[in-house]
Amino acid sequence: MSKMRGAIVVDEERCKGCNLCTVACPLNLLSLADKAVNKKGYQFVRQLAAEPCNGCASCAVVCPDGCITVYRKKEE
Repeated sequence: MSKMRGAIVVDEERCKGCNLCTVACPLNLLSLADKAVNKKGYQFVRQLAAEPCNGCASCAVVCPDGCITVYRKKEE
C-alpha cells in the first residue's frame, strides 16, 4: 500500500495571516512568518517542514481567501 505525500504552496502576497490554517493542520506544519510581511503589511503563513505533510488539504479548505494549494502524489 502506497502512502500519500503532500506539498503546500502558499500565495504569500494574498495571505492575510488569519491563522486558521495553522490551527487546522493536524501535523502542525504551518506557522506565521517571523519578522516578515507581504506588500500589504500582513504576516503570512509558511510551511515549517516539507517532508511530513500528508496532503490532507485541511489548511486549504479553511483558508477564507484561497491562498493555499495542496499537491498530492503517491509515494512508491
